[in-house]
Amino acid sequence: MRAADEAADVAAVYRDLHAHPELAFQEERTAAIVAERLRILGYATTEGVGRTGVVGVLRNGEGPTALLRADMDALPVQEQTGLAYASTRTGTDSDGATVPVMHACGHDMHVACLLGAAAELAADRSSSWQGTLMLVFQPAEETAAGARAMVDDGLYDRFGRPDVVLGQHVAPLPAGLLGLRPGPAFAASDSLDVVLHGRGGHGSRPEATVDPVLMAAATVMRLQGIVSREVAAPATAVVTVGALHAGTRGNIIADRAELQINVRTFDPQVRTEVLSALERIVRAEAGASGAPREPSITSTESFPAVINDPQACARTREAFAAGLGPGRVIDPGPGAGSEDVGILATAADAPCVYWLLGGADPQLFTTAQSLEDVMRVVPGLPSNHSPHYAPVVEPTLSTGIAALVRAARAWLPVRP
Repeated sequence: MRAADEAADVAAVYRDLHAHPELAFQEERTAAIVAERLRILGYATTEGVGRTGVVGVLRNGEGPTALLRADMDALPVQEQTGLAYASTRTGTDSDGATVPVMHACGHDMHVACLLGAAAELAADRSSSWQGTLMLVFQPAEETAAGARAMVDDGLYDRFGRPDVVLGQHVAPLPAGLLGLRPGPAFAASDSLDVVLHGRGGHGSRPEATVDPVLMAAATVMRLQGIVSREVAAPATAVVTVGALHAGTRGNIIADRAELQINVRTFDPQVRTEVLSALERIVRAEAGASGAPREPSITSTESFPAVINDPQACARTREAFAAGLGPGRVIDPGPGAGSEDVGILATAADAPCVYWLLGGADPQLFTTAQSLEDVMRVVPGLPSNHSPHYAPVVEPTLSTGIAALVRAARAWLPVRP
């Protein structure tokens, strides 16, 4: 197949995946497409790893193993991009509710790029590299469960341990650029559900009740003091109360209030301190309000920070520069977004190199004069998880394929 035909083929796969998103651990159609294409390319392919994950292995003589990873799941978001290939799909979430589904975080682009890289690396295996490629198409990144599920399902016992874990995430940087940050690159994320217990009653007799709405309001306000008053200035932390539910009518005092909280940190010690402070405040506010029983605090999602190995980053960056040209790789600084790819690296005791793939229209950045200008939010430019978010197909796709190929070759020696 000619290069132009290959590019068109992968772009068609991308548009198809975008139009047919699937929620976490429901990626059956996506996984079937991936598996079929990998088998055609000659990869030893296994489906159902970690429930809906796919692993493709291509052994090409003696040498190290490079793991390339793409996540597959979509989000419960109603797409509003207006694209010809926009999703109109619905799905059933973990609570049994019917929800709209959209690839609002670009995982369809990740899958398409890795399939494109898989084809190029397979085609070049007789002359350009030796060793083993392990391609991991992972489910359920959005719920922080997919990487752990694959590891627990014997990923490395069944397919071998990699010498490096490589991957990328599309972001609203100019398409054609890559963002690679050594050290802490993505934040740890902890999501918690909190239930505050009150004593319900009539709105005309508040003295006979314990009002969980007031308790919740005081808790929300107090939680904002963790970052401003308990975290040292050089450290970074974010505490967000993203949902608060209580009551059914204005004249009824409810008997409970539910909060959904998210915490982002980079340093493990700061993470421990913030989570400890959060629990202390929730319990203290319940006690101060005279709650009839202790609040419940339940962890629902937990992503460790993604720590890029500095030496591995330097090696990979050099390959990017050689293959993509000068000025195409920037240091975007640490990002507060979260990813579970670090679990794959930690479980393998392998260095992690995870970079950002620019996906925004480069024309929106023509006035940028510096890195600060590039990193500045462009007014009106949708970002990941927005119902309006979709990367431009090109040059995002070709850059993403080239980046994965170059990264893999940086770790797989040239055949003698």
